[in-house]
Amino acid sequence: MQTDAPKTIKLSEYFPPAWLIDDVHLTLQLHPTATKVTSRISFRPNPESSDRSFTLDGEKLDLVRAMIDGRPVAPKMTPTGLTVPVPDRPFVWEADVEISPETNTSLEGLYMSKGMYCTQCEAEGFRKITFYPDRPDVMARFTVRIESDLPILMSNGNRVASGEGWAEWHDPWPKPSYLFALVAGDLVAHSGHHTTGEGREVDLNIWVRPGDEDKCAYALDALKRSMEWDERVYGRAYDLDVFNLVAVDDFNAGAMENKGLNIFNSKYVLASPETATDRDYESIEGIVAHEYFHNWTGNRITCRDWFQLCLKEGLTVFRDQQFSGDMRSHAVKRIDDVLTLRATQFREDNGPLAHNVRPEEYIEINNFYTSTVYEKGAEVIGMLKRLVGDAGYDNALALYFDRHDGDAATIEDWLTVFRDATGRDLGQFKRWYTQAGTPHLKVRDDFKDGTYSLHFEQRIAPTPGQKKKEPMVIPIAVGLINPNGDEVVPTTVLEMTEATQTFAFEGLATRPIPSILRSFSAPVIIERESDTAERLFLLAHDTDPFNKWEAGRQVAKAQIVAMLTEGAAPDPAFIEALGAMLNDSTLDPAFRAFALSLPSEDDTAQSLYNAGLTPDPIGIHATHLALKSEIGRRLDGSLTRLYAEMATQQPYSPDAQSAGRRSLRLTALSYLTQALGAEMARVLFASADNMTESLGALTCLIDVGEGEPELATFYDRWKNDPNVVDKWCGVQISRAAPETAVARARQISESAVFDLKVPNRFRSVVGSLSANTAGFHDPIGAGYAFVADWLLRLDPLNPQTAARMVTPFETWRRYDADRQDLMRSQLERIRSTPGLSRDMTEMVSRILDA
Repeated sequence: MQTDAPKTIKLSEYFPPAWLIDDVHLTLQLHPTATKVTSRISFRPNPESSDRSFTLDGEKLDLVRAMIDGRPVAPKMTPTGLTVPVPDRPFVWEADVEISPETNTSLEGLYMSKGMYCTQCEAEGFRKITFYPDRPDVMARFTVRIESDLPILMSNGNRVASGEGWAEWHDPWPKPSYLFALVAGDLVAHSGHHTTGEGREVDLNIWVRPGDEDKCAYALDALKRSMEWDERVYGRAYDLDVFNLVAVDDFNAGAMENKGLNIFNSKYVLASPETATDRDYESIEGIVAHEYFHNWTGNRITCRDWFQLCLKEGLTVFRDQQFSGDMRSHAVKRIDDVLTLRATQFREDNGPLAHNVRPEEYIEINNFYTSTVYEKGAEVIGMLKRLVGDAGYDNALALYFDRHDGDAATIEDWLTVFRDATGRDLGQFKRWYTQAGTPHLKVRDDFKDGTYSLHFEQRIAPTPGQKKKEPMVIPIAVGLINPNGDEVVPTTVLEMTEATQTFAFEGLATRPIPSILRSFSAPVIIERESDTAERLFLLAHDTDPFNKWEAGRQVAKAQIVAMLTEGAAPDPAFIEALGAMLNDSTLDPAFRAFALSLPSEDDTAQSLYNAGLTPDPIGIHATHLALKSEIGRRLDGSLTRLYAEMATQQPYSPDAQSAGRRSLRLTALSYLTQALGAEMARVLFASADNMTESLGALTCLIDVGEGEPELATFYDRWKNDPNVVDKWCGVQISRAAPETAVARARQISESAVFDLKVPNRFRSVVGSLSANTAGFHDPIGAGYAFVADWLLRLDPLNPQTAARMVTPFETWRRYDADRQDLMRSQLERIRSTPGLSRDMTEMVSRILDA
């Protein structure tokens, strides 16, 4: 265990930088174990700071030489940087350092991935490249010279000069160090072109390893559509002459928005019908858009400090959600986003890792790249847009870009823009940024003399560090439907601002059925007594697609809970309603696929816990299978017809309509396989000409304890494609039966397929076991021990990835006493390990001590 407590960084203790930078000149002479980095940096005093001390961040750097205005200096060195006396005026700092990219297993700073040099500097990786004030509010123009015998040498901005063995790049836009990027390797480009509305000609390149260039077309197309959409919807044009995107096999995250040189995890770039699923294509589209949109919401306007991370991430997630909705289906996208929010962020809010959308303190900022910052941050933007209206939102964003271009901004700056553009006081709304936890809305209603009233009461449970909560501003979108199925009050947004509040609707002939929180208008939990008949009514008649889906999901949850707690049989009315849904050809196939899918096992466990019951993961798994089997048996005729009807003889296309048909077809197959056996899935696996159906059929087989020959065939075909091998690892572990999941994960982890140092492979094995709810929560604790063992092995090499993967333990208080003891003992074992990283120390301590 660490002997010195890691330092806590607090928002309240922010201070402006003592020194600002005009220009940075870097020269990197690349070598696997002895890269020389020469920096020449022009500093000037910050007039907003009275501090004139000079401290530069730096980690794992070998300082060779340091000079100020051409004169050698001898800085005082620390494990985290250096200090040195400096003149009280502008000066030039020069330094030579040596670093070893090849041995940099943390994948932060400059490192190597299979012979390619690449960087990852967000949040604090630049300090592993050279000494620098590595904070987002210090912005400068960078000129970078790269020297190497590798054929492709790239950095941010535009290439301004090159020759044999060198290239020089200049970024004309000031940026913080976390946006610095460098790539050097033997790469080939899939290229295109874009002309902005301003007439700027932009070269587009997707850079990959030789042999992968035939898998880049979709990423390039997504980039072009993103650029066009951002100009059309937000008025934001691209501002450089070239946009380079590079696929890297070893990457801790999904992608990085470095100015003009986006670096991507290869799984979110490379796609062909044979190797990528529809979900992969959708992810590529969304992530390419997300990183491109950062060019303005993150790069041109960045965040003052890391507490403001949601300023760039929440806004950019909201923008990529808008884009994906425009490209596909807003209704389906909304359901998908809410499923993600509830599965990750609601769980985060309900446990020891709960924190504000804008945190108030941290030990390691990498631990706050969370669903709360990203997904809940996006929900806050959506609520703000709903409250001020489309025109108000557009005016505020135009003012934001105009006022803060080139700034390192804060949440206060963001809300001030909305106040100035719309005249609206957002003081209370700011609580969405400063209060942790998911609000619960208790709802009751009454009807008298033609007036229907909805009574709301909001509450937020205490969260770590916040016992008392103040009322939030909650936009509640409501519609009313009469008993004949006609909508008598269209969608109306009620603005709740008090702890308790009543809204009345007058002039109604009969008591209506309410449709509450349409389109999931706020990230809250509704608590309202309603029976199955009302939910089935909404499933049949609600005009809001989200609430139509939500009604069916609530019935399914109630059905599963009744089977678990009362031994109830599946309700025929529920299954008949599902049958009506799957036979309704007026509904989008992708929507029908969502409507037919049962809640996840983890969702069921949380529902039981919220009801004051102790979930049994093994019993939940068995109940899910039993219900699926019964649904498949009772609806086998309709499902079989639908399975055939959704097939197509056309060549594979990743477009939304085709993907929706395949999703519905595979959903039907999953029910039929549970009810009738493996034959249909086996036939599809043998005949599939695309990865979506091949992997979908394989999943169905594993779900019923079959598929060993197919797994062998799948591996033999794709063993040389790392991204597909990740799928092979993941599907057999995440879908394994509870009694075999740990053994399967252990078998793969002990084979030559597994590589501890490759984040994608680690996630596909260790992360897949964590995602197998019943397998991870094995009653003897084998799943807990397996995950803890591998996290301890990874932590010394890559603490960022290791710390992010400890989160499955956050629900340890949800389960029975024996499982709690087993999980707690593994967490204590991790925390007591000598030399544990500050990343892991912080995460485990928050989980245990909250």
